[in-house]
Amino acid sequence: MLRLGRREFAPHEPVIMAIVNRTPDSFYDQGATFRDEPALARVEQAVADGAAIIDIGGVKAGPGDEVSAEEEARRTVGFVAEVRRRFPDVVISVDTWRHEVGEAVCEAGADLLNDAWGGVDPKLAEVAARYGAGLVCTHAGGAEPRTRPHRVVYDDVMADILDVTVGLAERAVALGVPRESVLIDPGHDFGKNTRHSLEATRRLGEMAETGWPVLVSLSNKDFVGETLDRPVKERVLGTLATTAVSAWLGARVYRVHEVAETRQVLDMVATIAGHREPAVARRGLA
Repeated sequence: MLRLGRREFAPHEPVIMAIVNRTPDSFYDQGATFRDEPALARVEQAVADGAAIIDIGGVKAGPGDEVSAEEEARRTVGFVAEVRRRFPDVVISVDTWRHEVGEAVCEAGADLLNDAWGGVDPKLAEVAARYGAGLVCTHAGGAEPRTRPHRVVYDDVMADILDVTVGLAERAVALGVPRESVLIDPGHDFGKNTRHSLEATRRLGEMAETGWPVLVSLSNKDFVGETLDRPVKERVLGTLATTAVSAWLGARVYRVHEVAETRQVLDMVATIAGHREPAVARRGLA
């Protein structure tokens, strides 16, 4: 059982995490949800389309203007509080690597801390433990936050992913984070080149076999773009194909931009796998 906030998710229930960036320079939407009104509209639409988790980020992942912890908190804390007020049952996640921001957003009502930079601030797990929040433990190959990989080499990329993410997950539980609220993430594109991310996808079943629920953040990423030679706005089909493969191999949570399309893919895979009934079954019965 995966338990996040007020929600419990069954073992074969795929969970969608919708991205809401509170940044003026996000790689995908270029600041479309930086202001409160469009960001709240995005949350409302994502929930209507089937997202159970809203992932709020105050700093874009790639290089750019410096964003202090104070500015990151300014962009996220009040918004977390407003989303909690308007959507009491939705799971609120915050994408941050800083314990100061984690503390502030948990105080405002966040249920999950999405640490995309692999425990670079070890105090973040302590914050999650103190508030009873969930934690995403990600493999970033030792990269510093907001840096791009350069000539990264692994003897065995999946072995490294497993060593890091399981280690972070076990540490989190030892600190007091609820075991049923800890997820592991292979960190596509983080500290990896395209071939590393493709191999991580191909071998995702090895992560699922650990017993820790696996989160994948695939949406419109560079490894999809390089695989198909497509710009950011033309990566949806590649993303959905990768989503289907990840679902078949046992991923549980999907961090995405396109919620409605992802919902259909996940429902189709779950039904083929025998974990979900068809929405309608009339063919051959009339």
